Amino acid sequence: MANETYEQVSIEEKMIENAKLLKEGMGVEILFHAEKELPLTIDLPQYITMKVTYTEPGVRGDTATNVTKPATVETGAEIKVPIFINEGDMVKIDTRTASYVERVKQ
Repeated sequence: MANETYEQVSIEEKMIENAKLLKEGMGVEILFHAEKELPLTIDLPQYITMKVTYTEPGVRGDTATNVTKPATVETGAEIKVPIFINEGDMVKIDTRTASYVERVKQ
C-alpha cells in the first residue's frame, strides 16, 4: 500500500528477494515503470529485527568457532544462528543474504 495515497499494489512473491523475511506492515522500496505503472523491483530494508520462534538448544561444551544451528523466525523463515541463540531471542538479520548479524538486546 502506498503510504501517501493508500493505493493497494499487488506484487508477485517471486519479485521479492528473500520474501520469507517480509513482515506485515514493513516498509519496502518499490521501483515502478513510469509509463506502465508496473513494479520493477522491490527492496526490503537492509537489516530487520525478528524474534526467534523455534530453535534447538545449543550443545553445552561445543565451543568450536562458527558453529551454527537452524532457527525459525516469526515469519516462518529459517536462518542459521550461533549456538548461543535461544527461542524468544531477538536477532538482527541481513535481508540481502537472509543471514544472522547479531543478537539484539530487548
